Amino acid sequence: MARIKNIELPNEKHTCIGLTAIYGVGRSLANQICDDAKVNRDKKIKDLTEDEIAALRKEVEKYDVEGDLRRDTQMSIKNKMEINCYQGIRHKKGLPVRGQRTSRNARTRKGKGKVVANKKKVGK
Repeated sequence: MARIKNIELPNEKHTCIGLTAIYGVGRSLANQICDDAKVNRDKKIKDLTEDEIAALRKEVEKYDVEGDLRRDTQMSIKNKMEINCYQGIRHKKGLPVRGQRTSRNARTRKGKGKVVANKKKVGK
């Protein structure tokens, strides 16, 4: 079981896919890390030797991933909220931040739909 940055990498996956379990490592960065560490991308994580795992660890250390990246992201959001920029206001209100429409599909950010009371029609 390979551990990198306190993350257990999935044993049954290829090296380049397994590295994406680390927050901040996508497919392209995982491929770059494998190339720089001289580890075969198609090798399963369970088949890696200790030397290869150490090489991968050393390569991952060069990038901002996991806790550091999460902290930086949260600090950026807090900063925007403090200076009351447009994105910060959207974060405070719990609305989509990046220009998406809210009249239709914003349920992920807005939460479950709220029931609006029905107005009584004045009959003739």
